[in-house]
Amino acid sequence: MNTFPFKISILINIVFMATLKKICVLIATVLLSNYLPAQDKLNIKFGKVKPEDFDVKSALIDSSTNAVVVAEVGNSNFIANTTQLTFSLVFKVKKRIKILQKNGFDAATISIPLYVYNNKSESLEDLDASTYNLEGGKVVETKVGRSNVFTEKYSKNVVLKKFTFPALKEGSIIEYSYEVKSDFYFNLQSWTFQGPYPVLWSQYEAAIPEFYKYVTLSQGYHSFFMNKVNSSQIRYSFTEHAERGPRSLSTVGSGINNFNIDGQIDYHTWVMKDVPALKEEPFTTTINNSISKIEFQLNQVVFPNSIPRNYLDTWEKVATDLMADEDFGAHITRPNNWLDSDVEAIVKNAANQMEKGEKIYAYVRDHFTWNDNNGMYVSKGLKDVFKNKSGSAADINMLLIAMLRTQKIEANPVILSTRNHGFTHEFYPLLNRYNYVIAKIVIDNKEILLDASASQLDFGKLPAKVYNGQAREIKNNIASPVYLVADSLKEAASTMVYISNMENGAVEGTFTHNYGLYESQRLRNKLTKSISDEFKKSLQQDYPEEILIDNVHYDSLKLLKEPVALKYDLILKSFKDEDIVYFNPLLAEGLKSNPFKAAQRFYPVEMPYTFDDFYSFTMEIPKGYKIDEIPKSVRLNFNEDEGMFEYLISADNQYIQMKVRLVMKRATYVNEDYQYLRDFYTYIVNKEAEQIVFKKIK
Repeated sequence: MNTFPFKISILINIVFMATLKKICVLIATVLLSNYLPAQDKLNIKFGKVKPEDFDVKSALIDSSTNAVVVAEVGNSNFIANTTQLTFSLVFKVKKRIKILQKNGFDAATISIPLYVYNNKSESLEDLDASTYNLEGGKVVETKVGRSNVFTEKYSKNVVLKKFTFPALKEGSIIEYSYEVKSDFYFNLQSWTFQGPYPVLWSQYEAAIPEFYKYVTLSQGYHSFFMNKVNSSQIRYSFTEHAERGPRSLSTVGSGINNFNIDGQIDYHTWVMKDVPALKEEPFTTTINNSISKIEFQLNQVVFPNSIPRNYLDTWEKVATDLMADEDFGAHITRPNNWLDSDVEAIVKNAANQMEKGEKIYAYVRDHFTWNDNNGMYVSKGLKDVFKNKSGSAADINMLLIAMLRTQKIEANPVILSTRNHGFTHEFYPLLNRYNYVIAKIVIDNKEILLDASASQLDFGKLPAKVYNGQAREIKNNIASPVYLVADSLKEAASTMVYISNMENGAVEGTFTHNYGLYESQRLRNKLTKSISDEFKKSLQQDYPEEILIDNVHYDSLKLLKEPVALKYDLILKSFKDEDIVYFNPLLAEGLKSNPFKAAQRFYPVEMPYTFDDFYSFTMEIPKGYKIDEIPKSVRLNFNEDEGMFEYLISADNQYIQMKVRLVMKRATYVNEDYQYLRDFYTYIVNKEAEQIVFKKIK
């Protein structure tokens, strides 16, 4: 019985390939023409720019729009690869962009990624790119020359072909098309429908034979204008060249067997139209989590009369492979006896396993420098990391695990994706979505997570950037989920201000701010890079001219278990000869502007943590003045019990007392909450801007 799968003696001839390509084009054309009303067809012809094409109109275009994607069309097809005796992928792209303003010139720099593996690379072919300008009523074309296309290595497995369009000016149309041929059939190209500029038409087609089973992952908040699939049966004809006779003979005969394989092809068409630009707003982990796109992961290859090949592994197999990987688990599963004497010196005098763990963590944290690289795999040998005292997050934390294991402390790597890298997928082990490694230890049945690459953090604390949802603890045959959720973090901070009258008639006070965990970390890191005078100047800039600060100092700057306390003196110059003084009791601590400026938001608000900010203010009424106006007290809840703003103020003949508290009990808010959140912060900004009015007593 003939079997298909990738035997070196099989030569594939798909006799209907030319006919098949015609059928693909015909079906796609019929689908588009039958499904879309006339005014909703793609009404431009790539490669033919006419004067009227420069008049691009859309409700998405306003005075702030720098460029607009008029149309983009992509197509992926499988073709026979007779050299490798399998299928290859052909990915074609056509795109037209109108440049509206100089700030849109960035759209004219194009990067085309090509996958590289084992000395094989995808190839870029048929690149055609031109700039079109309207001069004197005529269209003038300027082509991109081959010499203007250069190659840049992006990563171990990706190179970029890059070029920039010439003759650019406001009003230019740029257009390009290209083809990528790939022998990596697992690399069915993804498609992004949305970006930094409005997109009037975005269309992607993929003709996928039934032999290739892909998982399709889609995301985004813009709905499809079309999401269709049509299927048809195709008969493939193959010619098998089979060797005859023992391989040891010097002459070997050969025979030819012809056979047919019937298969189904699914013709997918996805279209989005009038897609708004997606701009990054405050409190966004990464815009890539929300951009409208589709991706494909090869799950299985199944040919008739052959054993299925699985490509999307289970988490159990992924864990086993990772622990055997020379760039991952092999570094911590081998003995690493060379560490023994150094670690013994570090844990000397430790009373128990917990103290040993704390000492080893503190040593790595304080003696090794993170080189700003993340990564999931160890970039160099642990001996080199130990010698050079620097490395990536993976280098440092895998070394930490190896050192802990020398003391019989259970320690395992946890892989995750940082907040700016994007979400992982809980159900599918897609390792390209992971970019970071931390350590998990178990001592006395207590589980503790550690990141020794993050400076200025106490034992058992993690940087906020790793709280991005699902992570995985990797052991032999086991990849257990670990959930790092920003809603579980609470940042508590408090400020106390006391202002009184001095004997010399001056009005002075003290300011004390107790930072939260992550504010303390940022301050500690900042003060290792700048001198106190510079920091004092930055503090002074937050105050108006009539308030001076002096005697700036810090408490607990070196005690990582304690929050940093910032203290300084306040000198108020306002209360001297002025008849009326307008005074904001929140000083520099009030919220000056609403972080939620956009009228609409189509993706979640993602704060790094929940928080509880408390402000206490006591002021002795300056001599010779009386209160003319004072703000009113107010208390406002957010979503019933999910947040709260409290502004309480009172005064008697001698003192003013105020307490302000802002509590947000959630870190992540769905976009349906956005308008309420925006209104809530607008109210806070306005309220905290209110002032006390003092009048001089006549």
